[in-house]
Amino acid sequence: MKAVLEGLLFVMGEDGLTLEQIEEVLEISNDEAKELVTELKKDYEDDNRGIRIDFLGNRFKLTTKEEHKEYYKKLIENPITNKLSQAALETLAIIAYNEPITRIKVDNLRGVSSSQLIRKLVAKGFVKESGRSDLPGRPILYETTNEFLDYFGLSSIEDLPDMNKFIEQSEEVKDEELDLYTKEDEENL
Repeated sequence: MKAVLEGLLFVMGEDGLTLEQIEEVLEISNDEAKELVTELKKDYEDDNRGIRIDFLGNRFKLTTKEEHKEYYKKLIENPITNKLSQAALETLAIIAYNEPITRIKVDNLRGVSSSQLIRKLVAKGFVKESGRSDLPGRPILYETTNEFLDYFGLSSIEDLPDMNKFIEQSEEVKDEELDLYTKEDEENL
């Protein structure tokens, strides 16, 4: 069961799990859930482990060990590992065009979980927490930073390209492709 709990904590990422969620998903009692978390937490206390379990915001979460932070910082600041993936660029664009925005809204627009990407973008300094939403649960709001503007050569967020132009161009291309498809069909008849 410890392995299952470890996997669940990994999957939930920054959202973590409440004790009640652990009880429900694993179908165990409150005492069993507490014992399971305690056992897994002890396993992570070993010096050979790079992560630990913390209780933050009324949830259990996998976190990195504080004593290793200098290495994490080196990784983030390394130009080789500092490139943005297509998924990171997509996430960054969604945040930039919709800020302030919650992670759930980003997930809905992308169709996949963005928690890891948002964490990386925060670590790189391109995105920051900008408060809390009034929605139930008061989720964190995210927005871009001055580092984002500098990186992309923008003086302000208003300098972003007009999304409506991209949408119009995209629709024109689709119409042209449809016309070509129809013409080729007619020629083949």
